[in-house]
Amino acid sequence: MVTVSASEKSLRIAQLIHEHQQVIENLLRVNQTAIAYLCEEVRGRMEKGAKILLAGNGGSAADCQHIAAEFVGRYKRTRCALPAIALTTDTSIITAIGNDFGFAEIFGRQVSALGCEQDILILISTSGNSENLLRAAAAARQNRMFTAAFLGKDGGALAACVDLPIVVPGTETARIQEAHILIGHILCEYCDDCTAIHS
Repeated sequence: MVTVSASEKSLRIAQLIHEHQQVIENLLRVNQTAIAYLCEEVRGRMEKGAKILLAGNGGSAADCQHIAAEFVGRYKRTRCALPAIALTTDTSIITAIGNDFGFAEIFGRQVSALGCEQDILILISTSGNSENLLRAAAAARQNRMFTAAFLGKDGGALAACVDLPIVVPGTETARIQEAHILIGHILCEYCDDCTAIHS
């Protein structure tokens, strides 16, 4: 059994935190304008009664549920519930679609069923290459929805399939996911502060 000294553990922890800080600093440098645009677009659409649909796989699926919960419940302040649906949560729908049409269709069919022209689809993926997300983007395009994607690395194929790709400048999956949830929290805070949505 290899033992690691306390100083080595401290150095490793400091290294991980530094990696996180570097990705977040680069996120601000590269994507501040895009994040501001996302916030304005979502706010403007929600003022007109739009809802947010979210989709992702694995850890990104958990981020979808997290963000949806902040909108429907609350983020920082008590206000009216805001409509957001994580397409990752209904096991009966997911397994029925997966069984009858294949895993690649689990989000696209939900978008086709639930999405309206004024609505927003947010896709979360570190690689940007998941077929089920690409098909969700295609379904949203057919429904004339606004589409955004929280991505990483080079953005993958999904970057070219959405209205607003926000690509986190990093290659480490964990650091990219940490940036994704920060973007989600910024969006939640922006909408929390918008009294026009809650009137």
